[in-house]
Amino acid sequence: MIEVYIDGASAGNPGSSGAGIFIKGHGSAEKYSIPLGSMSNHEAEYYALIHGLKICLEKNYKSVSFRTDSKTVDSAMDKRFAKNKTFAPLLEEALLLADKLDLFFIKWIPSGENKTADELARIAIRKNKPEGKSRDF
Repeated sequence: MIEVYIDGASAGNPGSSGAGIFIKGHGSAEKYSIPLGSMSNHEAEYYALIHGLKICLEKNYKSVSFRTDSKTVDSAMDKRFAKNKTFAPLLEEALLLADKLDLFFIKWIPSGENKTADELARIAIRKNKPEGKSRDF
C-alpha cells in the first residue's frame, strides 16, 4: 500500500499558500511542493489532498493510505460532509477522485509525524509569485 503524507500551509490566513506531498511505499520516495497562490490554511489542506489524489491516479496507484494533520480534512473525508459550505466543492472534488481508487484510507496524524509534508508545503509557499509582479521570460 502506498502511503501519502499531505500538508497545506499559508503565510497569513488568507495568504500565500502551498501544498506538500510526500509519497512512499513503492521502493522510493516522491516529494512535491506545489504553490497554490493566496488562500486560507484550510483551503490549502484540501488542495494538498486533491493534488495528492491526482498524482496517485496519474501514477496508477490503486491502494493508498493518506496521512494528514488536518482534523478538518480528515473528518470531512470520513463523514463525506463539510461543515463549512466554503469547503463543500473542494470536498466533492476530493471524494470524486478518491472514489476512483480501489482502496482509499485517510488518517489524522499529529503534526510531528508530518514534518516532511509540512516542509514541502513551506517550500511551495516560497515558490509563489510575489503579488503585483510579473515574471519576465
